[in-house]
Amino acid sequence: MKFIDEAEIYVKAGDGGNGAVSFRREKFIPKGGPDGGDGGKGGDVIFRATTSLNTLLDFKYKKKYIAENGKNGAGNNRSGRCGKDLIIPVPVGTVIKDLQTNQIIADLIKNGHEFVVAKGGGGGRGNSHFATPVRQTPRFAEKGKPGEEKNIKLELKLLADVGLIGFPNVGKSTFLSVISSARPKIADYPFTTLSPVLGVVKLKHYKSFVVADIPGLIEGAHRGEGLGHTFLKHVERTKILLHFIDLSFLGPKDPYEGFNIINKELFLFNDRLSDKQQIVVINKIDIPEVKKKSESAKKYFESIGYKVFKISSATKEGIETLLEYLSLLLENY
Repeated sequence: MKFIDEAEIYVKAGDGGNGAVSFRREKFIPKGGPDGGDGGKGGDVIFRATTSLNTLLDFKYKKKYIAENGKNGAGNNRSGRCGKDLIIPVPVGTVIKDLQTNQIIADLIKNGHEFVVAKGGGGGRGNSHFATPVRQTPRFAEKGKPGEEKNIKLELKLLADVGLIGFPNVGKSTFLSVISSARPKIADYPFTTLSPVLGVVKLKHYKSFVVADIPGLIEGAHRGEGLGHTFLKHVERTKILLHFIDLSFLGPKDPYEGFNIINKELFLFNDRLSDKQQIVVINKIDIPEVKKKSESAKKYFESIGYKVFKISSATKEGIETLLEYLSLLLENY
């Protein structure tokens, strides 16, 4: 399934039904009074978060969503039926914004969470409401109120416990494929992962958790360079970040500078991201060259305040220890 994390749509709540103009006409009541019923309320447009969806793909093909109008009132004080609410399912983690102002209308972060984005118009009152001792035969009624309409933008921010960050080709996708049933595309060239991938980690005697493979970042990502801020927004939802370091010949020339570059990009995109807990993961220690460099790298990152793990996705060395640590850490969130 193609991953779509943004969409622009138009929503329109139902209009209220018109009130009725009617008078009683009964055999033994020659001067029956007004008996026009009220119009029904228009249906609301409601967004509902669900875990059964994980992409905004449906909104790529359908752009207009219109709720049912309320029915008109009728004689004998019969009210019109209310219009049915239009309930639109979206993935958990969907942010709803006003397209004109870019203001957030709602942030649906829990399964079943609902929000009324456009309210249906009220039904008009029938002429029976307007009778007075002076005006006993009102020949008018209210029209129904129009329903709200909006152009909105939907943004999906993945909900994950752990986010994998680092330069392209540092081994994040391989790691995710080893620790979960997720099967991201893997190859030895940059930007293999073109969309975020989620995997669920299940351990015996430990709480399971969700890991997101965030596509590789580069310098200038906050300005949209490389894969850019298209995927930086998914980092905002994670609780813990695993920052992958590649000391092999495939990694950056200066992995320490690369580490700082990634963190700078996170800060420039959203300065609150610098407050997230990061754990440094030195990957590919099955390679002799990397194993030789890993101890000095571990001491460096520990000296500046980071917890460090050395792992190999190829041999699975160190992975179980890392996962157990993450599970215990997440119990405190």
